[in-house]
Amino acid sequence: MEPAGFDDELAPEPPPGEGFETDWPVRTGDIDPNNRLRFDGVARYLQDIGTDNLDATPLGKTDPMWIVRRTVIDVFEPIHFPDRVHMRRWCSSMSTRWSNMRVALTTPKGGRIETEGFWINISKDTGMPTRISDGALEMLARTTDQHRLRWKAWLTEPVPAESTTDVQFPLRATDIDPFDHLNNAVYWHAIEELLVDVPELAASPHRAVIEYLSPVLAGERVTLRHRYEGGALTVWFVVTGASGEPTVRTVAKVAARA
Repeated sequence: MEPAGFDDELAPEPPPGEGFETDWPVRTGDIDPNNRLRFDGVARYLQDIGTDNLDATPLGKTDPMWIVRRTVIDVFEPIHFPDRVHMRRWCSSMSTRWSNMRVALTTPKGGRIETEGFWINISKDTGMPTRISDGALEMLARTTDQHRLRWKAWLTEPVPAESTTDVQFPLRATDIDPFDHLNNAVYWHAIEELLVDVPELAASPHRAVIEYLSPVLAGERVTLRHRYEGGALTVWFVVTGASGEPTVRTVAKVAARA
């Protein structure tokens, strides 16, 4: 399968009855002052349905550990409180060590968000990418005939030089997951913070992409270097180590959809 790019459309839904489905109410802790479901709320929903999906299948025992390398969120119609979110999750492409997992979020009031995550299977013993079990491969293949998925970064724009617009992003104890990493959903808190200054981006259909290059660890100093240009917000999560050399750990971009 040829790698996709930032502007590519996501794979369509599989036939009815395939994939994993669940639903729950939009919670007040996941919305902004305009009652809109925030990006970090969407990210938590994706984590939670992923866990529920594992628990509902043999994958919870055979392939229990996965990390996300990229998340794509397409907001066609924002989801607002109060409402109830129906989610459908399925594999849209795969290889022997990773897969693209699509999640469609829809609501009775017309909210619609389409997402896709590039998930890597991790060994419990080594903490490294490992082959997906035969049973899991068979299960994932039920919703896709794309079995040669390859990784290709979408967000490759070089990080800008240090700027007076840089924003510090202090980490809290509650931001850290069991791996001592910054939780995936917390990165979206930073995106939401910067979106306050460009509300037009969230006012019409838009795509948000985040790519995790390497984890941010507890206690590290994170700087948000960002640029709003051509109707797109790009954010680099920069960490300065003991050597004084800054490194980009994560890149995110939000742009209007045509």
